[in-house]
Amino acid sequence: MADPRGFLNERERALPPRRPVPLRLMDYKEIYEQQDPKQLHTQASRCMDCGVAFCHQGCPLGNIIPEWNDLVYRGDMRTASERLHATNNFPEFTGRLCPAPCESACVLGISQPAVTIKRIEQSIADEAVAQGWIEPHPPQRLTGKTVAVVGSGPAGLAAAQQLTRAGHTVAVFERDDRIGGLLRYGIPDFKMERAVLDRRLEQMREEGTRFRAGIEIGRDITWPELRRRYDAVIVATGAPIGRELSVKGRELDGVHQAMEYLVQSNHAVAGDEVPGQITAAGKHVVVIGGGDTGSDCIGTAHRQGAASVTNIAIGKRLPEFRTPREPWPMTPRVFEVQTSHEEGGERLFEASTVEFISDDTGRVGALRFADTDFLEDGRRVPKAGTEKTIPADLVLLSMGFQGPEKAALSSQLGVGFTSRGNVSRSDDYATDVDGVFVAGDAGRGASLIVWAIAEGRAAAASAERYLLGDTSLPSPVPASAAAISL
Repeated sequence: MADPRGFLNERERALPPRRPVPLRLMDYKEIYEQQDPKQLHTQASRCMDCGVAFCHQGCPLGNIIPEWNDLVYRGDMRTASERLHATNNFPEFTGRLCPAPCESACVLGISQPAVTIKRIEQSIADEAVAQGWIEPHPPQRLTGKTVAVVGSGPAGLAAAQQLTRAGHTVAVFERDDRIGGLLRYGIPDFKMERAVLDRRLEQMREEGTRFRAGIEIGRDITWPELRRRYDAVIVATGAPIGRELSVKGRELDGVHQAMEYLVQSNHAVAGDEVPGQITAAGKHVVVIGGGDTGSDCIGTAHRQGAASVTNIAIGKRLPEFRTPREPWPMTPRVFEVQTSHEEGGERLFEASTVEFISDDTGRVGALRFADTDFLEDGRRVPKAGTEKTIPADLVLLSMGFQGPEKAALSSQLGVGFTSRGNVSRSDDYATDVDGVFVAGDAGRGASLIVWAIAEGRAAAASAERYLLGDTSLPSPVPASAAAISL
């Protein structure tokens, strides 16, 4: 611990500056600017190097946070990068995209604002890139074993990198035209520019991971055929099925799932032709549901030139601070103002959608909602007599996800599913089918990027144990522990 009084001398939490709203709405570049080295040094000094570091418990990857905070304070960024990469394959992803449950568990957070763990992590990762420390680590020998990873999101990429470095021959299959999964097409560039992803993919290629884009398992190659070709298979297809809203007018043109909208926007930002693209330009946009996906829709709509943006949520507005029901070190459910919310629009709470109303052309033109009535049995229903109508030329459904696409997995591969609709698995991430494992949202349900990476690493260890009888790969969490902690 370089400065034992650091958290006493510097009590304020400070983040790097964000680009001005009028400027950042003109493009899709990342919002945060580079952090001043002096500020970074000061913020790292606030880490108390606790005897029992609860940030470890808060981080599914078990990141050794106090160690790399101390190294940043001392100015040894290279060793800090080594410590960071020892537990996290992609800190440049999590430093930008993770909601930082480690900060909710920070001991300093009991009486002061928590250490800025997430931004320190990103600064270490970005410095490693700038200094050329991110080098490929190809295996010294090959095992002769082959593994297919289906899905190229964070879980699939983490599993693939771990197994490739262990000497197995790994092929990653992705049905989209480019590798990256939701990192590529689900998350807007203003949260993570695609160059960040492409740099890491290039490292993986140089290590020996083989990428097969534009191939859909279950259609182009059947699941049984894939299983015959490879010694083991890891399913990391995510949970892309959006939750539906069954109200009158749902079938109207102009009412879309959020991911349908975001994927098209990200294709367009990448320079692709998108015929008939769903766009918010000049429209009154309503985003139903909150969370990160809803926030991404809001930010994208602003950049496309929406006439107005309204975000409605059926539930109550969350409290500003943690409540006694969610004591430290639990991750509290609190009211959040994300960067997209700073950019404009209106947020309505306790608002239940009643129906979508057609305009003269057969498209959606308005949305009717009512105050939410909270019943004793837990249901939330529209309260009669409180209906209101607002303009809505484009409605985006962002109410969460229901799980993986099941048809081919069930009919071709024969895996089981849980009552929540996720792929059934044991503690070692194994499915009911011999040699087939599942990691990330496909087995867990829609969750955080940090959980996806942790599960990818754990599934890789289990797959190697299946192939060789033992493994030297780290396994952060058993599947049951991951499920319980959700």
